[in-house]
Parts: sequence; structure tokens; C-alpha cells
Amino acid sequence: MVTRRNIIKGGAAAAFFAPFAGFTATSAAAQGGPLFRFGIVADPQYAPVVPSLKMNRYYANSLWKLSEAIEAFNKEDLQFVATLGDIIDRHWESFSHILPLYDKLKHEHFFVLGNHDYDIAKEYLASVVRTVGMEKAYYDFTGGGYRFIVLDGNDVSTFAPPEGDPRREIATKRLDELKAQGAENAQSWNGSLSDEQFAWAEETMKKAQAAGEKVIVLNHYPVYPANEHNQWDSERIVKMLTGYDNFVAYFNGHNHAGNYGETGGKHFLNFKGMVDTPDTTAYAVVEVYGDRLEVRGVGREENRTLKI
Repeated sequence: MVTRRNIIKGGAAAAFFAPFAGFTATSAAAQGGPLFRFGIVADPQYAPVVPSLKMNRYYANSLWKLSEAIEAFNKEDLQFVATLGDIIDRHWESFSHILPLYDKLKHEHFFVLGNHDYDIAKEYLASVVRTVGMEKAYYDFTGGGYRFIVLDGNDVSTFAPPEGDPRREIATKRLDELKAQGAENAQSWNGSLSDEQFAWAEETMKKAQAAGEKVIVLNHYPVYPANEHNQWDSERIVKMLTGYDNFVAYFNGHNHAGNYGETGGKHFLNFKGMVDTPDTTAYAVVEVYGDRLEVRGVGREENRTLKI
């Protein structure tokens, strides 16, 4: 019988609580190679259910797609792998099926949480963060002269906070206001940052700037360009981030079709969803150079050069 206790004990989560020691630029950088590399997966959205032909989503197939991606990542010299949310599609038990796959990954790995990670029974909502091995749903880590800021776009939403949490009421008000404005991202499956998290993000940007670190932001939700999938508070996030010279790029999932925008020389890249299509995967390796990011896409994900 699968229970919350079984999942927490048997999943890959326990190892995640160890603090990340960071990393330095590779020796290959001196010969013109990248400073470092990392892997990206977006929206595996696993569930042991039949495909949605209308949405072109093959939920159960993400187990073998993710297994193949992990096998490929293990052959690369990577500093870490990040999954940009929607680890599962629905059902609490789905975590116990997909989390153990990450045990096979030889690199450090970080999770971002998405809206579908909370599509579970209400009694488990408060346990999602702990179950996937995160101390907090938003956090940061450093390495190779960069600071990575992980945002939690579910913070103020109508689905992620436990019932009775005041953030649900705030979320309802924010959503109603957007609907009244006719905003295309006024969707119940989007969310926003709390004011507390937004203040933390800005302070972390200042900390990175003071330390001479460049910044890459990871989130589940897009914020630029305008799109129905965008986080409710996307405009204030874009304004804040682009106000810092050390901000380089913002990486996200959520919109499975993928997307890209550039403003003020800053890059906003929406990676394609792994769950889509019956037999074509989607993931990437990002190579960080002094003057650019090279995205090597696999499957549906395309190659890109993002100038710094």
C-alpha cells in the first residue's frame, strides 16, 4: 500500500536535504571551453493514466523519457540538473513512481515546483515540498560565478497553499482583478509570488550583484513575453530582474509549446514539455561561457545561442 510515509521513506527525497557545496568553473574554460554545464528538464508531468489525445500528452511515457534523459545526463560533465516543475500530473502516488528515477542521476539535482505537483488530495498539500526533498519552495544556490535563484510561482495561488491559508484569499483577489482587466494570463492554473518572496528575490539579486555574481532565475511559470501561461505578477518580476546588470536569463516550463523572448539584452526561455507526444522527448544541456549560453536541445527542444 502506498502511503505518504512510504513515499517519503522510499523516494529519492532524503538525499536532497544535504547542503549544496557549490562549484567552480571547469579547467576547460581556460582552453575556450564552457565555464560549466547543467541539464534542464521541463514538465515530465507523469501519471499512470491514459494519454490525452486532445492535448497530445502521454503522461505514463514520461517514465522512460526521463530515464533516457538521466542516462544521457550521466554521460555528460554537468554540475547539476534542474527540473522546472510539474514532476507529476496528478495523484499523490505518482511521486513514488517518478522520484526514484532521480536516484540514478550522478549529478546534483534541483526541483522547481509546478501547478500539477499540487493536483493531489488536499491532505497532502503541505507535504509536497518535503516529499520532493526541498527545505523550502524557493531558494538559491551558487557556482561558477553564478547565483541561481529558484522561484515558487505557486506561492500565492488558488491550489497550492493548504486550505485555510490566507494566501488562498489573496490569490482569489488577484485572479479576480486580472479577470476584470481582461488579462490573458487570468487563469486559475497560474499563480504568483507572495510579497515576502518578491522581497527575498530582490534582496538575493542585490546580494549577487554585491558578490560579482551573474544570475539565472529558474521558475515553473513564464513571465515574458506576454502569454496566457504567464505568472499573474509577471510584469513586476520582469521589471525587477531587468533592472540588474548581472541578470542574464530566466528559464521556465509550464507552456509546453515552448517560447522565447528578449528584452534589454536579457533572455526569457520557456523550455518545451517532456510529456508531450508519444515518442519524442524534450530536455537540454546548457553550456555557460563567458559571453554566451549555449543551449543544446534534445528531441523537441531546439538549440539556441543566448548572448550575454
